Amino acid sequence: MNLEENKNNAIAFYKTAFEGNPREAIEKYVGDTYIQHNPVVADGLQGFIDYFDRMHKEFPNKSINFVRCIAEGDLVALHTHQNWPGEEYVTMDFLRFDKDGKICEHWDAIQKIPETSANPNTMY
Repeated sequence: MNLEENKNNAIAFYKTAFEGNPREAIEKYVGDTYIQHNPVVADGLQGFIDYFDRMHKEFPNKSINFVRCIAEGDLVALHTHQNWPGEEYVTMDFLRFDKDGKICEHWDAIQKIPETSANPNTMY
């Protein structure tokens, strides 16, 4: 496994989908199988496309910043800061790559950035 290539592909995959081109993201970076663990996104390739198409139509001005990207074995972890109209989120995404270097599985955790914090540290 080429960890740097997997990291670059994970970022490109997520950015391409997030910016409104989920079909292109699937075609370039995903294998024949895509297992989805986010409970609001349908499993499989078409479920991913449908979700990101809908999010782009509903929130065309959202943006994403990739804060960290860590790779180990067949996994890549992405730590992002997302701006949606009126809301900011920190996300952690985990992508598994198959033996051919294609994304085949996804997990995530999403947390809204609160207005106040008990400490002076950022969430990213």
